[in-house]
Amino acid sequence: MHFLVRFIFVLLLALGVQAHVDAAPHTQTRHKAKLVHARAMSYAKNASAIALADSIAKTEGLDPAWVRVQLRDAKFLPQVVQLMQPAPVGSKKNWTAYRNRFVMPLHIARGVAFWRNNQSALLRAQQEYGVPPYIILGILGVETIYGHNTGSFRVLDALATLALDYPVQHPRRDARTEYFRNELAQFLLLAKQMHRDPKSYKGSYAGAMGWPQFMPSSWMKYAVDFDGDSKTDLWQSPSDIVGSIASYFKAYGWKQSAQPMGTVELENGADAPTPYPVDSNFFVITKYNDSYYYAAAVLELGYAIEAEISNDKKNY
Repeated sequence: MHFLVRFIFVLLLALGVQAHVDAAPHTQTRHKAKLVHARAMSYAKNASAIALADSIAKTEGLDPAWVRVQLRDAKFLPQVVQLMQPAPVGSKKNWTAYRNRFVMPLHIARGVAFWRNNQSALLRAQQEYGVPPYIILGILGVETIYGHNTGSFRVLDALATLALDYPVQHPRRDARTEYFRNELAQFLLLAKQMHRDPKSYKGSYAGAMGWPQFMPSSWMKYAVDFDGDSKTDLWQSPSDIVGSIASYFKAYGWKQSAQPMGTVELENGADAPTPYPVDSNFFVITKYNDSYYYAAAVLELGYAIEAEISNDKKNY
């Protein structure tokens, strides 16, 4: 049974379940079964956590005592370890199954509703950043079903776990550890700027937050106050959410008119792969989540919502 649970997590990752960072494995194989039942453990007496707190404080100009308190409150999450397991060697992705998880009536209907309620922000984002509404609608549908699933992990715990206990056998462990240590630092800076307790943030198992599932560094670099209320809110402000996604894509080189480049092949399990047409903007979408399947799903959902909106306009 424990193997089945672990296999299901791995299968989901094989299909492309990510949080706009690349997923990775964790801990020694012989301890994996125990991690399913392990309770969250505090980092309060962890020497590495204290050293990391001091390093973050020095690098980011934060009060060392305050950062130490935050890291002492952080907990190691075994669930994060399980969710970071890699796909089995030799496993194949399935584009048809992946697409069907996102291009479905619920996602389309909620995307249309979001369009109806936020047309002005979507059109203004297109005008200012060149990113069309269907791309933003596709992102929000794939990421969180328009805010209905923004994650239940404490961001502090998820980032601390990945910063301090990244999988030892992963070939890019050093780089990924450094990445998550930076994300933890950026998260603490963000919490300070927002005058909010770091323990109060909830997000994905990788530390992504809000409707668009921004990592802390993305929030700091690309989030914008699009509604003009002097704060950036990716949980409660649809305008900020829309503007921030558009800002992100613009920063990564989105073009209003991209020339076709060819096709990529998307696996369909044991069946023949699907050739999928791509342009330079397709690869900009992969900057949000490094997966061709993800980028294609965003586009397909966006197209479906756009078609539904067009039908609505014809009926009026």
